[in-house]
Amino acid sequence: MGIHTVEKIGGTSMTRFGELMDNIFIGSRKGSELYNRIFVVSAYGGVTNLLLEDKKTGEPGIYGSFAAGNNEEWQEKLEATRAKLIELNRSFEALGLDQQKADDFVNERMDGVRDCLLHLMQLRSFGHFNPGAYLPAARELLSSIGEAHSAYNSTLILQKHGVNAVFVDLSGWMDSETGSMEETIAQHLDGIDFASSMPIVTGYAKCAEGVMAKFDRGYSEITFSKLAVVTAAREGVIHKEFHLSTGDPKLIGVDKVRTIGHTNFDIADQLSDMAMEAIHPKASKEMERNGIDIRIDNAFDPGHPGTLISQDYVSPEPKVDMICGRKDIVAVEVFDPEMVGTSGYDYNLLASFARHNVSYIAKNTNANTITQYVSEKSKNLKVCLEDLRQTFPGAKIFTREVAIIAVIGSNMKIPGFLSRAAKALAEADINVLALDQCMRQVNMQFIIDRKDFEAAQKALHHELVEMQ
Repeated sequence: MGIHTVEKIGGTSMTRFGELMDNIFIGSRKGSELYNRIFVVSAYGGVTNLLLEDKKTGEPGIYGSFAAGNNEEWQEKLEATRAKLIELNRSFEALGLDQQKADDFVNERMDGVRDCLLHLMQLRSFGHFNPGAYLPAARELLSSIGEAHSAYNSTLILQKHGVNAVFVDLSGWMDSETGSMEETIAQHLDGIDFASSMPIVTGYAKCAEGVMAKFDRGYSEITFSKLAVVTAAREGVIHKEFHLSTGDPKLIGVDKVRTIGHTNFDIADQLSDMAMEAIHPKASKEMERNGIDIRIDNAFDPGHPGTLISQDYVSPEPKVDMICGRKDIVAVEVFDPEMVGTSGYDYNLLASFARHNVSYIAKNTNANTITQYVSEKSKNLKVCLEDLRQTFPGAKIFTREVAIIAVIGSNMKIPGFLSRAAKALAEADINVLALDQCMRQVNMQFIIDRKDFEAAQKALHHELVEMQ
């Protein structure tokens, strides 16, 4: 195990780079204190949306327009994105960013992307080339631009301030050969002395299997995880714009929530299931297996230790770590009198979900009913429902829009938590439609009407956290 850390910074934080220098990169550190830290940086906030598509609305960016065959549109969007990247360069001029070098970098990359996409358009015009063969590669290429831009700028600014920063470009720009992600990382870090230099690494890492194809927009945390494992880091640190707290500060109130000081990887997975990712679950697995702890901290609260995620931690006293939830849930209820005593009914039901790549978040069963709770954003949900109706013609299949509120904690294995939670919801006049809890007792899930989503969180947080 090394003595260095691998640290990741998100896109929204990267736009506040002056504060990051004061809080994280430099601050009061001098000399050797600056080093033994590898930084993985994301694209500046909003840039990947321009390159690919808007993550929330789905509005096409350069890639979306190119994939749809809107040739004039993607070229216009490429030039608009180029202008945005250069505008971002101007925002860092006061920090010492060399504007000429930064602009030249942007123009080189954007010119290269434009030429590549134009060549692909020529191939498309012949009619013998399947878009499925080149669109994934185009998406990978575009994905890499944002992280390369922010990492290059960060390196220039830090060098201007006396830091021996090293630009580590894992994006594969102009690389003719591509190996595994581990090989790419090892190759580009070879010869860098962590004790006397600060690697600034692109959050996108090119690899033979295609990082976008495998992980889509979660790729920067995968790069972070692989870096930590390949270099045998002492600890991984994820700098966010907020603390990992017992509830949503905007909903519950900043004065009422508490920072989660210590938890474990199992709890981190439970949070991911509720779309409250401390870290991408596929990224955390390798670090967990290799005994590398993860720390989640607030990039703008530098004196706070944040939240430590370790392998075997269990709270010494019974308590709730977090109240959170999802309101994008659809209950898929299958009622069939023939179900009772039938071996394999559940297996066949799940096979329909698996065929259409629809995963469930919670599940309830009784003698004649199986209810799966799935995200309404599941792309193939309608097709899956039709499949279920054809596969089980004797069943009645209902759907209902609901929400899930989760009470999560590493030590809740004592009598009382469930009764207190149910009482708090009843006193808030909230009806519990269903309840899901495994024997491990680290996650109680209450299925409720969507209209009660916010009120339920407030009621449970008050009872189980504030009154604790």
